[in-house]
Amino acid sequence: MTQVTEWQPRGLLNPHLAAEKFTLLRLPPAPALAALIERYWLINWDLRGQDPHLAQTLPQPYVNLVIEANKARIYGVASQKYTNLLAGKGRVFGVKFKPGAFYPLFQQPLATLTDHSLPFERLLGDAGTMWAEAILALDDPAAICALADAFWLPRLPALDETVPLVSAIVNQIMADRTMCKVDDVAHHFGLSRRTLQRLFHRYVGVSPKWVITRYRLHDAAEQLIKRADVPLATMAQDLGYFDQAHFIKEFKAAVGLSPAEYARSVGFSA
Repeated sequence: MTQVTEWQPRGLLNPHLAAEKFTLLRLPPAPALAALIERYWLINWDLRGQDPHLAQTLPQPYVNLVIEANKARIYGVASQKYTNLLAGKGRVFGVKFKPGAFYPLFQQPLATLTDHSLPFERLLGDAGTMWAEAILALDDPAAICALADAFWLPRLPALDETVPLVSAIVNQIMADRTMCKVDDVAHHFGLSRRTLQRLFHRYVGVSPKWVITRYRLHDAAEQLIKRADVPLATMAQDLGYFDQAHFIKEFKAAVGLSPAEYARSVGFSA
């Protein structure tokens, strides 16, 4: 049986407000697709009679296929904050590919797709277009998962032994906050700094430094949302920043607000 869960993705800004505006479901792919697909996801909203909602997210190092009314596109990693205006009533279905796993399908360095998108039909032709239309015609999440699995299972790319390594590196950066420098990551995996950078250019689309910084900012945003009574100087130190000023500068560049301003925007103070 398909297990459908409602969850808040990492990087979603002001998630308490977002929860009032739309639902976000996490849909698991078939186990045989685990090497290719992290998860399916489904967003539904009904804002008829309400003001539009601007959803804002700090992206992660993943490629996504996004299917919405009259459009299906492959999106590379967004290096900056991603925004999407939700209005009226609608639905979006997505396929979140594992870090590195889209390269065998794309067969070009993922850096060429960063901050860009391409029509899904360019990758898989009319079959992809027909499948995308069929997905949006369904209402039941279990049926959506079944149709998605049936489409992707025969299209699994040939084994690329580098993909598990890249995925493991990204997951390690996400889980281990002691990895504050690119050299820390390279040393942990027995790679040279240059080799690590080449891998990320080809398989991820952004640099290892970008991934390290992005997950530190995710942590900061989550702490501020939880109203953690931690001084910004302490938070900066815990996240591996050289000083508080550097932390504030990077946070504001990514979120558009300083940490204190962001805390106030979600109803707290910092």
